[in-house]
Amino acid sequence: MKLIETPSQLNSKAKSVEQVCAIPNAKVLNIQLRAGEEVAEHDSDKEVLIIVKKGRVRFTVEGTPVTVSEENILHMAPYEKHSLFAETDTNICVLQITP
Repeated sequence: MKLIETPSQLNSKAKSVEQVCAIPNAKVLNIQLRAGEEVAEHDSDKEVLIIVKKGRVRFTVEGTPVTVSEENILHMAPYEKHSLFAETDTNICVLQITP
């Protein structure tokens, strides 16, 4: 067992992407965005789960917008093109899982 700490408070700096841990078939990232910040369109060769710890972020996945918040989890298949826009200050946990 390993307890992994993730940042709970937003950094004072702008956009932050930090790897929290990696295991053989998965990587965990923490992304912090201030309201109005965005991440340009990209994709991943892995299964991706987005868990919002704080705030609300709008993802556009393959051209379809979806709002992700603390009440839901977003799953994306490998190679789905996506971008994101922070509607509020946001703290996100990203799990990249090798299929």
